[in-house]
Amino acid sequence: MFGASVKFVLSVAVWLSSWTLNCSAQTEEEKQPEYWNNLAWQDIQDVLQLQPRTGVAKNLVLFLGDGMGVSTVTAGRILKGQLAGRTGEEELLEMDKLPYSALVKTYNVDRQTGDSAGTATAYLSGVKANYATVGVDATVAHGDCAASLTAKTTSILEHAHAAGKSVGIVATARVTHATPAGTYAYAANRAWEHDGKMPSEAKALGCTDIAQQLVEDNPFIKVILGGGRGYFTSTDQTDPEYPDQTGFRTDGRDLIQEWQDGKQGAAAQYVWRKAEFDQVDPAETDFLMGLFEPDHMQYSLDNEDDPAGEPTIAEMTTKAIQILSKNPNGFFLLVEGSKIDLGHHFGLAAHALNDLVAFNDAIAVGKSMLDLDETLITVTADHSHMFGFGGYAPRGTPILGIVPKSDDNDVLDGMPFTNILYGNGPGGSLGGRQNLTGVDTADKNYRQQAAVPMKYESHGGEDVSVFADGPMAHLFRGLHEQVYVAHVMKYAACIGEYTEKCRTSRNQTSAGDQHTWSGLTVFITLLLLKTIIN
Repeated sequence: MFGASVKFVLSVAVWLSSWTLNCSAQTEEEKQPEYWNNLAWQDIQDVLQLQPRTGVAKNLVLFLGDGMGVSTVTAGRILKGQLAGRTGEEELLEMDKLPYSALVKTYNVDRQTGDSAGTATAYLSGVKANYATVGVDATVAHGDCAASLTAKTTSILEHAHAAGKSVGIVATARVTHATPAGTYAYAANRAWEHDGKMPSEAKALGCTDIAQQLVEDNPFIKVILGGGRGYFTSTDQTDPEYPDQTGFRTDGRDLIQEWQDGKQGAAAQYVWRKAEFDQVDPAETDFLMGLFEPDHMQYSLDNEDDPAGEPTIAEMTTKAIQILSKNPNGFFLLVEGSKIDLGHHFGLAAHALNDLVAFNDAIAVGKSMLDLDETLITVTADHSHMFGFGGYAPRGTPILGIVPKSDDNDVLDGMPFTNILYGNGPGGSLGGRQNLTGVDTADKNYRQQAAVPMKYESHGGEDVSVFADGPMAHLFRGLHEQVYVAHVMKYAACIGEYTEKCRTSRNQTSAGDQHTWSGLTVFITLLLLKTIIN
């Protein structure tokens, strides 16, 4: 029952036992200037040898780390390395290995710091939106059902479907949550995930809940994997995994059964536990719906404690790609590492960062299964969090641990503090800071301290990173509005408004974009750089 927790503790123990040897060996090597010169020289060679892929992308895969700001990426990278027995700072995540990157601005039209729904509309539809609205443009104010009926945006998933591609979504949150909803739904309020959350006035005007939209309006989505089955079943239906729970719908509808009824004659399967998921044969399955929890799925550190079992995000990604890739026209797939965000909101850094490591495994799956000559892989976040780490900790200090005492840190209350802290959140205290002496701050349920006490920790407003490889990935460079992500994906695949013009403009500009170097030029340049460095 406690398998995941034991694995986490054992991994930390392995790291602690090897820390002294690894740190000492690396420090000796890194003391030599040649080490850094050679490292930089290798990076230069790698960049010089990059040749942008300018063909049309057959497949589009968007990996979205919810709440995965720059500081979260860095801390997750360190944790990944430390779990493998290294100091961590030198580690690379799979997204770090993608050759092209950029920054994007995450504000909503009406908010300096955005939420996951408004930002989802930006990077999925290419149009900025207002806070807590999804799939509609900025003429729609939060909660304005009437305005939303005529202001729907078109997502990259819908454009891909219109172009004859297969489409799918994978998430560790509810599949009706803000990010996945941004691919298929429109709502003036992101909270309208089931009919019981909608005001009667909105229903009377013709607005429908997000779960209903997924089943009724989007029967073509071939893969739907995540949580949230309670949002598809009624209050008189007992949950199959938790007999003391029922569904949330007040209209008496069983949307899961309706989804199955709509797939009569098709190779379709619905699953709700891991054993069923594992038995799904992608070669014999064209439609797959898997809803593994009444609400969000488990954190990665907790999923082995689930009595019915849950697939990992990497396993869901694998199955989704196997099903979708059968289409000769290609596919679009959204994969969301949802619970990075939820871990942060509850001030649970161990959960947030371990879910980032699990998300990293899903990216590795995508890279290994797909041909990057025909697939654009994009990794980004919707927003950041009030999450940071620092305090002049020595190299290799456990990222979830206490910062050792140092003259560099003049702590005024004289008490120890953790490497990771939040600007606000439930770890704050009205009565002053807790003394952490003897506290296991690496425990998965330890709540990091926060400066401002709040029920839930909030998003951060800074820019987030984009990492990419594949056709037109080289367009990601510099700083852009978040809408740029959707437009690059559409342009790369020649879909949506770029169906025709991207082909003609590509023929006119690709030679200038590629910066192609002859073999002799590359050789001479490398030789000159090597001479300068030495």
